This record gives sequence, C-alpha cells and structure tokens, in this order.
Amino acid sequence: MKNLLTYSILFFLVFCSNKGQAQRTLNFPKVVEYVEKMPHPDSLWIFIMAGQSNMAGRGLVEPQDTIANKRILAIDSLGHWMYAKEPLNFNEPTMKGLDSGLSFANKLLGAIPSGISIGLIPSAVGNTSIEQWLGDSISRKVPLLTNFKSKVEQSKKYGEVKGVLWHQGEANTKSELIPYYAENLRKLTKMFRDITGNDALPILMGQLGAYAEPMEWQHKWDAINNIIDEVAETDKNTYVVYTQDLKSNSDKIHFNSESQRKLGKRYADTYLEEVMAIAKK
Repeated sequence: MKNLLTYSILFFLVFCSNKGQAQRTLNFPKVVEYVEKMPHPDSLWIFIMAGQSNMAGRGLVEPQDTIANKRILAIDSLGHWMYAKEPLNFNEPTMKGLDSGLSFANKLLGAIPSGISIGLIPSAVGNTSIEQWLGDSISRKVPLLTNFKSKVEQSKKYGEVKGVLWHQGEANTKSELIPYYAENLRKLTKMFRDITGNDALPILMGQLGAYAEPMEWQHKWDAINNIIDEVAETDKNTYVVYTQDLKSNSDKIHFNSESQRKLGKRYADTYLEEVMAIAKK
C-alpha cells in the first residue's frame, strides 16, 4: 500500500511537470526562418540582452509573440541569423519563455529610419549574481562573460552594437551582497564598454519588480532598485527602465507575458527618449 501511494505521488508529479512543459511550449514557433541576405553592417543596429531570468524570459509565449518582421533579426544557438520570434533565449532550453526583446524591437522600429534593421542577441542566464558575471563563472553550462564577449565579437561582424539591455539583481538580494552591488555594477558596466570598445555604450537597466513576497523580501528588491538609480545618476550613459506597476507570474519573481511586452516597449522608449534624443542635440 505504501509503495502504491509513493508511485501514485510520483506519477502525479511527473504528470503535472509534463503538463506544465506542454503549456509552456504550446505556442513556440514551429518554423525557423533563416536570413538569406544580411543587411549592410551600417544598417544593422544590434542590442545585447544580458542579465538573469527576467531578461532571459519566463513569460508564456502567445501567438502574437511569434509574428516575424523582416527587419528584426536574432541568432540561434549556433550563431545563425534568423527572423526573430519569441522565445529568443536559447541558453536554458527547459525554462525559456517570453522575454522583452521582440516588443522592444517592434517599438523601436516605429521611430527609426526605415532602412535600419535590428539585431537581438540573447546572453542572459537565469539565477546569476553580478559576482558570477564579474568572475566569468559558468552557470547552466554558459561562461557568462566569455559568452558575452563572443556575442559582441560576432555582432561586430554584422553590424554596430548600439546598446545593452540589462536586467539583473534578484540573485543579489541577500543582506551580505547588497552593500557591494553598486561597486560591482559599476565594474560590470565598465567591462561591457571595454569589451565593445565603446566608452559611451548605452546600458539600459530594468528595475526589479514591486511584487515580491513577503514584504521583507520586497525591501531588499527596493534596495537594489535604489542602487540602480544611484549608478545611473552618476553615469551619463546608463539609464533606468521603470517597472513598479508591472505584474508577475504566480511565482512572484518573473514578469508575466503582458508585463514582459510592456517592459520591452519601455526599454525602447528609454532608448528613444534618452539615447537618441541626446544624439540629436
């Protein structure tokens, strides 16, 4: 009887896991459309998506997220260019979901010259601390900074790296890590700029959400957000993307699908209102 109960529980857990996986991948694109002719390098603006899981994407992909635009490109796990469809991130195959990349690019397209295409380069890995990025740690089989460097090198062959979309900090909401976050964030932004060879590289940083539970945990998230604001105030090429009204999945950690799309649009608005506006002056 005891063995029967054990087997029943195991079966139920496996069933629920399989059901969850089926739902997660239900609307993943069935067809990959590879780019036959790349845009001229002067016409391809490339943005690297870095950080942890909220940049890698954990939202539920819906049909609207898989409509390709021939002016929005991305790479697959082998570095081949394709027309972007969600999900973009390939570093965590069993967890990937909707991110904010496609909504960012679609919003940006409406305000830039028609001859420009956008390239999205995923390099985020879930549950990674800033110390791991600085130390080039291997997380989920990805050497974080080495992978970032290789993505930059590939990007430069095909276009210009116009900015980094960064979202990270949940993994640093520990009392012993928070005091060092500002210093480490400044170190990392410098490393990103050194790697790209652009001292003025725009880095757009998304805040952590305002939905953490319990409240004690939210206070730590708020502490990280205050540090992000502080770093941006002292770095004219770092910009904050606000998230305080966005909603989470049931896990109270990751943005839901609607919020991921809003977040992408806010990254685009920030780029247009801050980076491009300054460039026009």
